[in-house]
Amino acid sequence: MSGRSLAHYRRIVIKIGSALLVDGRTGLKRGWLENLSADIAGLRAAGVEVLVVSSGAIALGRTVLGTPAGALRLEEAQAAAAIGQIGLAGAWTASLKAHDIIAGQILLTLQNTEERRQYLNARATLRQLLKVGAVPIINENDTIATSEIRYGDNDRLAARVATMIGADLLVLLSDIDGLYTAPPHLDPDARFLAEIPAITSDIEAMAGGAASELSRGGMRTKIEAGKIATASGCAMIIASGKIDHPLKAITEGARHSIFHASRAPVSARKTWIAGQLLPAGTIHIDDGAVAALKRGNSLLAAGVTAVDGHFSRGDTVAIVNAKGGEIARGLSGYDSDEARMIAGKKTAGIEAILGYPARAAMVHRDDLVMSAVKREGSAHA
Repeated sequence: MSGRSLAHYRRIVIKIGSALLVDGRTGLKRGWLENLSADIAGLRAAGVEVLVVSSGAIALGRTVLGTPAGALRLEEAQAAAAIGQIGLAGAWTASLKAHDIIAGQILLTLQNTEERRQYLNARATLRQLLKVGAVPIINENDTIATSEIRYGDNDRLAARVATMIGADLLVLLSDIDGLYTAPPHLDPDARFLAEIPAITSDIEAMAGGAASELSRGGMRTKIEAGKIATASGCAMIIASGKIDHPLKAITEGARHSIFHASRAPVSARKTWIAGQLLPAGTIHIDDGAVAALKRGNSLLAAGVTAVDGHFSRGDTVAIVNAKGGEIARGLSGYDSDEARMIAGKKTAGIEAILGYPARAAMVHRDDLVMSAVKREGSAHA
């Protein structure tokens, strides 16, 4: 494979997995981090803005505490994260300082990127860090996030950061060098895919089902990250981080998979809507409403067949067809109780039901984005 220059990208988000950065027995892999920091310095010298999503806080904290192998209880994991995050931040600060680069730490939770006001505040902070010439070092705030309000992996967090900040490339450094048609350690006939023009249902199938061994922190979450990133006009690369100078290696021809950005990226507002990981509810619609949405129309109450979940006006909802496949997401114009009351009703009759004049739509077209891939039997991305 020929080399791929990263220097022509304007803004790059780099995601690093725990296993690349931390050895369970010896702790932080300082030599590897120093080599990566040199790569980052090279990109910075070429005029590229760089943000890093760095895993490793819990893993590093475990080595400091000498925690035995095995699953941790929530409070144990959070304590390990609190200890490891200090060491991780210090290591990044020292490693980048050797190249006269300032590091800035940002800890995010799912809520920070899913709630509109917090999303905008986080984006403003990241933009200011880039403006002053710093490299933001971002991680999920594992010290306070619970299983119900966390990403669970940094692949999708990195994709949300990439869309939030308007990056044009997301690089996922992993223990695998790209996308294969099947897990290569299980299928000797698995083929490597160097370029992925679009994430289709076939590409998703290659990543394994939700119950597979790849379902967390593996290829499935990377494909989910790719869907979020590419829809916003951001390309994505999956490459091996198990080598020294992994970014430099990409430019020198190391094998990697690139997912091309959508040719028709959605606006920043719709990027945020599309990237929501946890829709507050689900709106089921009939075939006529599906056709109307494809024509660019708003979703009217008359086309709604059922409403699931509890949500408020302005919350993000998944919109699914008669077969249960998600076709769109949008911001609801009604609370869930009101939406149930007017589901299937003509606009002219809504005032009599609710006691006040009807709003223009259940979901207005300006607050709605069609899904890039139709998926049967799933109401959530």
